[in-house]
This record gives sequence, structure tokens and C-alpha cells, in this order.
Amino acid sequence: MPTPDRQSIRELLLNTIHAQQPPPNSSGGMQQISILQAVERKLNIRHEDRDLEQAVLTEWNELFRTGILAWGLNLQNPNPPFFHLTDRGRQALANVARDPNNPDGYRRHLESMGKINAVAESYLSEGLACYVNGLYKAAAVMVGAAAESVIFELRDEVVQRLQREQKAVPPGLKDWRVKTVAESLSKIFDGIDKNRDRDLRERYDACWGPFSHQIRVGRNDAGHPTSINPLTPDSVHASLLVFPELVKLATDLKAWLAR
Repeated sequence: MPTPDRQSIRELLLNTIHAQQPPPNSSGGMQQISILQAVERKLNIRHEDRDLEQAVLTEWNELFRTGILAWGLNLQNPNPPFFHLTDRGRQALANVARDPNNPDGYRRHLESMGKINAVAESYLSEGLACYVNGLYKAAAVMVGAAAESVIFELRDEVVQRLQREQKAVPPGLKDWRVKTVAESLSKIFDGIDKNRDRDLRERYDACWGPFSHQIRVGRNDAGHPTSINPLTPDSVHASLLVFPELVKLATDLKAWLAR
């Protein structure tokens, strides 16, 4: 069995916690040894494999350091081996298969929505790492850059189509500002036929503006702050959650352009 990487171990830990999480309003709690022994069995760890054991312990402690878990069950049992999920932890496990707190699951979900270019991938990869480590401003900038790359790639597809049809390229599509480019693209995609491509048109009408606005504003707030706390962890979380939907929409729009 190949040695799992850090993100795979993190995903396994999160899934194990999710499986052992007591039902709402239950008086029961979770204990460290139960989680670690379950992970040990799933990875078939032999006790002489010290490196893998320590890799699991490292990621286990990362869940506490980055605010997913906290020690204790209640004020009568405030210490290890009991632990509980924080608000961020409950958010992460609400949809653990594709939450950005679980980078491997998030990537699988993203891949199911569409393929992104190498530039977008490099920024998204760093953005996920920043988010997992609680660096929310940096994460917002990175996911914003990834989204801009997706939009600029879509712009290139539109320009190529216009050139094939020997049509003039609107000045806005030549601009360096993503807001201007997105607004120019809107004028192109407003031409999607509501009868022939009803599903695409409805998703475009509902999603294009909110998707591009949510991610762009998050990046601008982080990159050009006017206050000490220009954005919240929830807003960065929202940007990461909508990014795969933007990729899916961009993929479908490129297919429409290619017809």
C-alpha cells in the first residue's frame, strides 16, 4: 500500500470523525483513542512504521491547531482524551466530501465540474493550503486569482470565435481588468437562446453575476483592505464553495461557443 500524503490522512481523519460524531443533542462525546485506532486499522499501520504513525499524529494535531477540533467534552471533562468539533469543524463536516477543509475531496468535486488551466490550478492549490491553515486573506487573494484565470480563459475562447467569424472584438474584451472583461462577456452570453439552450441560459442568468462578483469582491477586499478585518472566514469559505460552480458554468459556456 503506498504511503498516503498529508491531505489523504487529513481526509481520512475527517471522515472517521464524521462517522463517529454523536447525534445532535446527545450527551455522548468523542475520544482521541477511538479516532486514532480506527485510522490505524484503515491504514493497516504496523507499529514499526513510526514515520506513518507520526504523520497521522501530525495531521491529528493540525486539526486542533487550525481550529477544526478543540479538547474537552464539557466543563466537567475539559481535557483530553475527550474532544469536540468547533463551529468551523461542524461547518467542515456538514459536507465533508467536498468542503475546502478537505482539499482532496474538494478537488475531486472540482474535477467533476470541469477542468481548469494550469495557472488557475496553481493559485487554487495555494489558496486551499492557505484556507486550511487559517490564512483567510491570503486564501481570498488566491481563489480570486484562480477565478480571474478562468474568466480570462473564457474571454480567449470568445475572442477566437469572433475572429473565426471575422467579427470585431469588443474593446472590453481586450481590457486587463477582470470586471471590464466580465461585463463584456455578459453582452456576448446574453445572446444565448432561451428556447434552444434553456438550461444553460437559466444557469447563466442565475449564476454568472453572483459567482464572479462574490469571488472578485473577496479578493479585492483582501488585496486592497480598508479595515483590519476586511473579510470573514465565512466569505472565503463561500468563495471556495462557488468556485467549482463557476468552473462548471465556464465549461458549459465554452462548449456553447464551440458549436
